[in-house]
Amino acid sequence: MTTMKAFVPTGDPAEPVVLADVPEPTPRPDEALVKVEAFSVNRGETFKLEKPAPGERPGKDIAGLVVQPAADGSGPSGIARVVGHPMSGGWAEYVAVPAGALAELPDDVSVLQGAALPLAGLTALRLLRAAGPVLGRRILLTGASGGVGHFVTELAAAAGAQVTAVTRDAERGARLAELGAAEIVHDVADARGPYDIVLESTGGHALPLALARLARRGTLIWFGQASRTAATLDFFDFFTGPESAVIRHFHYLDADTRLDDDLAALVRLTAEGRLHPEIGRVTDWADTATTLTDLRDRRIRGKAVLTLS
Repeated sequence: MTTMKAFVPTGDPAEPVVLADVPEPTPRPDEALVKVEAFSVNRGETFKLEKPAPGERPGKDIAGLVVQPAADGSGPSGIARVVGHPMSGGWAEYVAVPAGALAELPDDVSVLQGAALPLAGLTALRLLRAAGPVLGRRILLTGASGGVGHFVTELAAAAGAQVTAVTRDAERGARLAELGAAEIVHDVADARGPYDIVLESTGGHALPLALARLARRGTLIWFGQASRTAATLDFFDFFTGPESAVIRHFHYLDADTRLDDDLAALVRLTAEGRLHPEIGRVTDWADTATTLTDLRDRRIRGKAVLTLS
């Protein structure tokens, strides 16, 4: 049995993962074996590390080199630089990735940029598709400091939307303005409205406040609960403004488009200079435990990308 190095959850908040020897994956016929050159960490993954499921290994955002193409002929053929979105196991030297969750990287997109794209980029792209046409429409975006908020702001502004981004971080607010946000507010209560579309990712008390700023017959898309606090809504509050509004639950994997096609679209936009993955920290994977703690505690602005050098 061939082994490799991989990060394994411990359930200990002081040291959430340890580097261990694990069996190298054996790809299914529709999977390619990828040598991981860089991976990025999503804050949601740090939450799952608090109570890891038995045998679960983290890692959904990777970039690297296909060393064994899918046996069924799907996906990249031969040796190829790729970005991939496996459902797990990406924080390792090698990972088996479904061919339908891979896109090739051109020479002018680095593995660091590629690793920063998948989960946040896919969520932003599909979230805006769910919102429908945004040209000339007013959008309120909560939780805008993270990777999804960064991508949503840039894509929506480029498509002609007027974006109000909510972030408590002044530095992140300045960056979101550079990316096209028309207005930055530091609390949902400061947003003036009404908005045609609300994209809400924090839950808790922020959700009803955001809903109150929605226009009549507007749409609120609920795509996260970063506050980790349940929201409470009152039916009669709708009559004070967002009458007949729609609240839609959103999950980025529930989509009619293919992962590989959408990853390829994100790569193309990056190569054309129309999408800018924001990398807050680049470090060797030996610093993974520290990076996870800093990300959990919001001490990293932008994506944390680790290289396997």
